Amino acid sequence: MPVTSAFLPSRNAFAYENAWPSQAAVVIPTPFGDLRCGNANGGLCGGMVFANLDYWHSGRVPPLNRPGQGDPIYGYIVRRLIDSWHLPAGVTQYFQWMNLPDGDVGFTAFGRRVVVERGLAWRTVRVQWPQIAQDLDKGLPVALGVVTTASRDPRDLSQNHQVLAYGYERADRQVTVRVYDPNRGQRDDVTIRFTTNTPTKPTEFAHNLDLGHPVRGFFRTAYSPAAPPTA
Repeated sequence: MPVTSAFLPSRNAFAYENAWPSQAAVVIPTPFGDLRCGNANGGLCGGMVFANLDYWHSGRVPPLNRPGQGDPIYGYIVRRLIDSWHLPAGVTQYFQWMNLPDGDVGFTAFGRRVVVERGLAWRTVRVQWPQIAQDLDKGLPVALGVVTTASRDPRDLSQNHQVLAYGYERADRQVTVRVYDPNRGQRDDVTIRFTTNTPTKPTEFAHNLDLGHPVRGFFRTAYSPAAPPTA
């Protein structure tokens, strides 16, 4: 049976997509150097996710019109973008996951398998997903950090993404997570799908997010509610 929260993109999300003028870029200081986020690098996805959650928790609907630079709503979304990176721990986690293998790494000794490094599949399916599902079972949407690239270059941090999980369905060992993707706007049909039976091996996270990269794994981000600005 599907599990879903009271959040629904077509009802609760911003009416516009995550596409901003290039001059609206923001520079975020990280332990690995400055991270430049702007239209070319995915925009303000984390800020939109956190802001939508703020409006949902406050029982308010986000304003319909896209804010311009200098608008209080725009400044609020930018502030929530910075909050979504949870400096320095959040950025460190993205960078760590970018440098991990997709599946477990290990060797066989005396007939037993010895795991040297857990991959993103294990960390997503066995560690992160049970915690995320627990909140969704309570009707609480969950902000997710989505890792899309394998890289040792800190500049590639901007290729990762953030979405909001608001429901899921389980069919045997296949899980379909329903998500709000700021890049897709108010669409209710956006999902991430994966299986849970082989987490020690590279696992496909099939999705229809508006991304130019595959999804390698995801984790819950450190969200704390904030009061949205008044109209």
